[in-house]
Amino acid sequence: MKTLLRVAAALALVSSVAAAPASAQGVPEGATQAMVDKGNEIFHKAGLCYACHGQDGKGLVGPNLTDDVWIHSKGTFSELIASITKGVTKEESKSGVPMPAKGGSTISDDDVKAVAAYVWSLSHK
Repeated sequence: MKTLLRVAAALALVSSVAAAPASAQGVPEGATQAMVDKGNEIFHKAGLCYACHGQDGKGLVGPNLTDDVWIHSKGTFSELIASITKGVTKEESKSGVPMPAKGGSTISDDDVKAVAAYVWSLSHK
């Protein structure tokens, strides 16, 4: 009987974790862990993001993406998608360094969403 109760408690715990909102698990609402994982790969390869934001996202000529300071928006998932899609002009840039649309890469709109999910996750550990 005790074993049955332990199994039931363990199942309840697992189901409550699985039902938790995505944002409570380090993934923005509207995204999935698979998107974050894909975004990580794109950030470090085809998206070219690492060239300005560094391999660790802490910034080189582009800003640090791992802290809670967002200089061009409030850092919401939707704002990150918009910023990556549109880019940041030299005039809009707080540092004077522009970011071309999609970082100058040819990634798709779905890839942009994945990168945005990954970038969001960097500052929401």
